Amino acid sequence: MAEDSSGAFIRNIAEVPWREFPNHFGGALSKPLVMPETAGSRRIDYRISMYQPMAYVARHHHKVQEQVYHVLDGEGLMEIAGKNHVVRKHDVIFLPPGVEHAISNSGLTDLVFLVVTSPVTDGEGPI
Repeated sequence: MAEDSSGAFIRNIAEVPWREFPNHFGGALSKPLVMPETAGSRRIDYRISMYQPMAYVARHHHKVQEQVYHVLDGEGLMEIAGKNHVVRKHDVIFLPPGVEHAISNSGLTDLVFLVVTSPVTDGEGPI
């Protein structure tokens, strides 16, 4: 990883280990590329996720966070406010605060997508 005194850096994705975050099941893995714990970011959580077939995140919502999902490969189901939508390569999903959602891999191959979340915490206190 190349880093300078300002905190800016260049990191190769292979340097970041896969993690299965809470409420993610069945091989729902993510690499936390930019977040407070891995990069010292204050306003952005940026990760790449790879869900094996049948993997999913439990239905949930965020109080103040906005999210953008960008599907890079595979296909799955994105549940938004109780309705399922097929998502696949090149689909972009925007989720404002308060919208209940879940994503699962209903396809035959890995579902790979980027997730950007802001702010980094879901509380209403200072960031």
